[in-house]
Amino acid sequence: MSRTPRPSSSLLRVAICTSLAALALTACGSGSGSGSAASGSGTVKIGLITKTDTNPFFVKMKEGAERAAKQDGAQLISAAGKFDGDNAGQVTAIENMVAAGVKGILITPSDSKAIVPAIEKAKAKGVMVIALDTPTEPQSAVDALFATDNFKAGELIGEYAKAAMKGRTAKIATLDLAPGVSVGVQRHDGFLKGFGATDKDVVCAQDTGGDQAKGQTAMENCLQKEPGINVVYTINEPAALGAYTALKAKGREKDVLIVSVDGGCTGTRAVKDGEIAATSQQYPLKMAAEGVKAVVTYAKDGKKASGSTDTGATLIADKAVAGVASKDTGYGLENCWG
Repeated sequence: MSRTPRPSSSLLRVAICTSLAALALTACGSGSGSGSAASGSGTVKIGLITKTDTNPFFVKMKEGAERAAKQDGAQLISAAGKFDGDNAGQVTAIENMVAAGVKGILITPSDSKAIVPAIEKAKAKGVMVIALDTPTEPQSAVDALFATDNFKAGELIGEYAKAAMKGRTAKIATLDLAPGVSVGVQRHDGFLKGFGATDKDVVCAQDTGGDQAKGQTAMENCLQKEPGINVVYTINEPAALGAYTALKAKGREKDVLIVSVDGGCTGTRAVKDGEIAATSQQYPLKMAAEGVKAVVTYAKDGKKASGSTDTGATLIADKAVAGVASKDTGYGLENCWG
């Protein structure tokens, strides 16, 4: 998913260091080497490319990859874009990692379509490529996908919102990600299906980029367009908290139901505090750990991972509703990230 980008003052941090006259890409910047620090002939090199290196979701993903690489004696090479949407930066990272001799690349694509040619070039050179969190378009462009079923995550909060409304007429606002980004589309469509609605039932739709400030502005715009909004779907919890701020300024925070996706610690605490009604929690550490193990297996026996692996989503809500399975924020806080 798209996650909430914070402005990063650093450039794409893929550093190339020379050692013993051999070119080896290591984490001289934001990335970090795990396992053997040297590039010995027996060390499996694995690349991890995230959308940004500041968002807590991707920080946790990197932690999971580092831990798994260390356990397997592999070397992790990490890179990140300057911002969510930095496709050019991710293309450069792929090229540098292939040149450094990685056996596999794990990537959260910033642009699901535009990144495909670079992925295909890497695969043509024998590098296994696995998408984490965000599928490529087409999904078959990568060897495998380890991710939350984002449609299902959206469907869970849609079902919850429908039950929580208890038959009241809904005026729905959707605070989305950006046009064409698969994670945003899947969560949005899943929410509508779970709620039993269509885009025709949405009274206001705004893009937020998953950003809290933009979420607030989007909610303010929606309230101007339709003051009677009573259900708000958000792409992630920062956008949800932005919406909450706008609603509170209008004295509407108590009578508008906000639902979201991600399950970060800040968002889960917002559910506990009653600012968000429910969220679908996902697990970035698990995505990365399974991806690393898949590359190590490929390096050892040539067996490539394939297909899509759902790393799970859990509905987190302190006010349970009939017919929708959920866990409370106690569970959510034990399993959150960030």
